[in-house]
Amino acid sequence: MKEDLLHYAWRLQRFNLASLQTTTGDPIEILHTGTHNTHAGPDFLNARIRIGDTLWAGNVEMHLKASDWLQHGHQEDRAYDNVILHVVLEEDTPIHHPRGERIPCLEMKKRLPPKLASQYLRLLNNEDWIACERQFPSVSELTRNLWLERLAAERLEEKALAIAQQLEQNKEGWEETFYQFLARSFGAKVNAEPFMMLAERCPLLLLKKHRHSLFQMEALLFGQSGLLTGPFEEEYPQQLQKEYQFLRRKYKLQPLPPQSWKFLRLRPANFPTLRIAQLCTLLFQTDSLFSKVMAALSMAEVEHIFEVKLSNYWWTHYTFDKASDKKRKALGRQAIHLIFINTIAPFLFLYGQRKGEEKYQERALELLEATHPEANAVIRRWKALGATAESAFQTQALLQLKNEYCDKKRCLECAVGNAVLQR
Repeated sequence: MKEDLLHYAWRLQRFNLASLQTTTGDPIEILHTGTHNTHAGPDFLNARIRIGDTLWAGNVEMHLKASDWLQHGHQEDRAYDNVILHVVLEEDTPIHHPRGERIPCLEMKKRLPPKLASQYLRLLNNEDWIACERQFPSVSELTRNLWLERLAAERLEEKALAIAQQLEQNKEGWEETFYQFLARSFGAKVNAEPFMMLAERCPLLLLKKHRHSLFQMEALLFGQSGLLTGPFEEEYPQQLQKEYQFLRRKYKLQPLPPQSWKFLRLRPANFPTLRIAQLCTLLFQTDSLFSKVMAALSMAEVEHIFEVKLSNYWWTHYTFDKASDKKRKALGRQAIHLIFINTIAPFLFLYGQRKGEEKYQERALELLEATHPEANAVIRRWKALGATAESAFQTQALLQLKNEYCDKKRCLECAVGNAVLQR
């Protein structure tokens, strides 16, 4: 058994509550189980429990064996001085506060429903795609939909938190932070980190100094990417290379190692060279990009902002020195939608939080609901289980469910897992 099951049983009071008493015989009445603490310190905070004739307010700590208190060093940690009840599967030794008195203990080994423990173990040991794969289709649609709504917001908040941390490093520079995360989105999963590093090594302020020249902006971005090392046969990359050498000396720049980038098994439309050209063109043709994106009221407006018109060279190339059939090579609708999902929506959400303007948070959720669902292997597996997504709002929720709950076997914290365990 895992300690998590004790947390679950205590939180939902899924154990035999008749004639509760401590291991020393004092009657127990649970008035409030407390708030589940997912950080350091006791497991449940601010509980209210009557033990004997005394009403206690304080914290509750849980272990499989009482001696785990000593093994974990809680006797040395002042954060545990206000523990009013020790809930254990088995009390193998009495535990005392540093001031000497014994901590009241509730033993659970005869109070947990046997079927609850066995069902939980089955979920933990299940090797299917998700632990409750066989039971998932029979969980009520209402339970699933309410849980998915919460998960979509949770995923958005997690992405907003990552942005907030970077924003703090950038001294609240919204435009610079947006540029960095936008670049990350252009890299998709495979080249996300190199794109983020490129944006950090080629700051927006530096690019703005050369906004009058797409050629110079390309020289800076491609040069800093490390992809202008050459030697090249074609004139255009040779010119970029020469221009970058001048700008590198002028600004004392240090490029990324060229091996940072991945091309293998990528479709040419996703080559980092083409994506850098598209990002550069977007920054060149759109002044005050952050402000315009934050002001967009519909997905159609977002799509219009991201309509890039590449220079002639990129109409016939996906990378340097290798000609291709002539093609416009604009950002596709699916790529724009992914940029919205992974960058713009979290920025809208965080901006609304920071500025105290709920309209931005509401717009982020509304536009996610109006955006086409993502198409990937995870979403296809969910569809096979009967969870069909109609929007990006729902696909984001399903991705959060799989990545943060199913893969980590957090069944006890999941509404679907709870529904399965309550049967």
